[in-house]
Amino acid sequence: MSSPHCTFSTGEPALSDLPGQIGKGEVQLPDFQRGWVWDDNHIRSLIASVSMSYPIGAVMLLEMGGNGVRFKPRPLEGSAVPNGTVPIKLILDGQQRLTSLFLTMKSGQPVSTKTDKDEPIQRLYFLDIAKCVQNGDDRIEAVRSLPPELKITSDFGRKVELDVSTQDREFELGLIPLNIVFDQARYAAWRRGYQQKYRQDTAKLDLFDAFETEVYQRFLQYRVPTIELKKETPKEAVCQVFEKVNTGGVTLTVFELLTATFAADDYNLREDWDTRVKKLREFKPISEIEATDFLTALTLLASYKRFKANGPAVSCKRRDVLNLTLQDYRDNADPLEAAFINAARLLVREKVFDARNLPYAGQLVPLAAICAILGDQFEQDTAKRKLLRWYWCGVFGELYGGATESRFAFDAQEVVEWISNNGEEPRTIRDANFAPVRLLSLQSRLSAAYKGLMVQLMQAGSLDFINGDPIELTTYFDLSVDIHHIFPQAHCEAKDYPRLRWNSIVNKAPLTSRTNRAIGGRAPSVYLGSIQTRHSIADTRMDEILRTHGIEPALLRQDDFDAFIRSRATALLGLVEKATGKQVTGRDSDQVQAAFGGPLLNTAQVP
Repeated sequence: MSSPHCTFSTGEPALSDLPGQIGKGEVQLPDFQRGWVWDDNHIRSLIASVSMSYPIGAVMLLEMGGNGVRFKPRPLEGSAVPNGTVPIKLILDGQQRLTSLFLTMKSGQPVSTKTDKDEPIQRLYFLDIAKCVQNGDDRIEAVRSLPPELKITSDFGRKVELDVSTQDREFELGLIPLNIVFDQARYAAWRRGYQQKYRQDTAKLDLFDAFETEVYQRFLQYRVPTIELKKETPKEAVCQVFEKVNTGGVTLTVFELLTATFAADDYNLREDWDTRVKKLREFKPISEIEATDFLTALTLLASYKRFKANGPAVSCKRRDVLNLTLQDYRDNADPLEAAFINAARLLVREKVFDARNLPYAGQLVPLAAICAILGDQFEQDTAKRKLLRWYWCGVFGELYGGATESRFAFDAQEVVEWISNNGEEPRTIRDANFAPVRLLSLQSRLSAAYKGLMVQLMQAGSLDFINGDPIELTTYFDLSVDIHHIFPQAHCEAKDYPRLRWNSIVNKAPLTSRTNRAIGGRAPSVYLGSIQTRHSIADTRMDEILRTHGIEPALLRQDDFDAFIRSRATALLGLVEKATGKQVTGRDSDQVQAAFGGPLLNTAQVP
């Protein structure tokens, strides 16, 4: 039944009808559905449930036709549906159950399944008449699965344990093939043969009568509850419904849905993406780009173009991605691919050499879309400097960590207007704010601001303590560079310094693993003297190297941890101000003085 405002209807079709509809291709799968994966035990349990009239759960279908959702259909496993057969309905939920029932009861072929240990097997299914009647509480034992040759052997095939290779053996063992239950002619013939064989055996005939009453009739009368989404159901709703009913599976992505949609127009989106992603991932800053990132950026770009042509507001939410047309994709995929590569070039210019050091992967979406919109203007230095200011405000304002599609839409309009027409500063710049005490909570690489500060240190020219090479050069050549403590952990713990300070980014620097081993767990004054002696580094040169990290050499040589923390924090705040073009406020607030043991106002000696 349904109501005028309802997006679905419900029903209870007979189970006996569904396998036939599947076999004729009237019911198929949307192409985005994963394959059939049930093992032998799951199949037997399902059949047992049906044989006892137990519920097996509702099936969700999607009505096809009209101007509604168009997905490329795919026949169910084992169904010999002619190419081009257009289904009436698609299965959104219930694929495993319906496929299992079709394969066992209608296909007429051995079922390619697997054991509970994932070993591939082929099976034909039978009902043990006696066990069905006598062992009702343990019905799964009455569902027998046999290999295609219908024999079970031991001793390397020399001993036959069970032989059901002829119909007469089926009668003798009381095993009725499951695939004849819904075939009236074959069932009637099997029934006549059984009764003819045992016409003088009242017990056998009574047993079969009980089987028909207690089991066979249950199959014929079994009804499957269905929920059928109407053909007018929006694609976004189909996606949401699919994910809610498939909570045990892998999340369905918009890429998979669009792949199925575009396939209906004979366009292979997956093949196109596989070609593009190979090129894009050659550029290390974007080497972890995913199809969903590309589609979201493409939606943003297409939406911006429509907006500029007096269309609706710019938007790239999930529903907008799902509503992309094939023409949208064809018009924008190539320029967007080039824009992602330009974005990678820009990031390398900023010393973001790989995806590991990329502050926000999500910020690539608006960055690439903006690069595409700017076109040739992207190559102008003024445009790049403005674009980078917006980028670093997003990083240090930590504005791209949650649901960000709305910000993406603002970015596409406001950043382009700011760059191209000297409009007002984008709200991402206006919203950006970096609190000084945030430095102490930056304890690991998981934070975008943490990664951003390490990149800024490389921009400032951080040199390795031993070889004097810029860390950016060492990183570029894939040498072993990581973030290490300046006051070593062992030393800090021995001195009982507050972990919040010594494990924060204020006490860390990008250094080679070789340098970190030379530092060991010793006090700075000790390891600096050892490094300088061992590698013939003069005091003046070592001081130069330390200052490239925003470190005041005298404080390190004096092992003055507290003064070092305040001095280095001040230097790092200077890097934030330089990148964002915005002043960091509250340097002398009560909160800052309590956290750092004093204000952060002294002049920092940074490059």
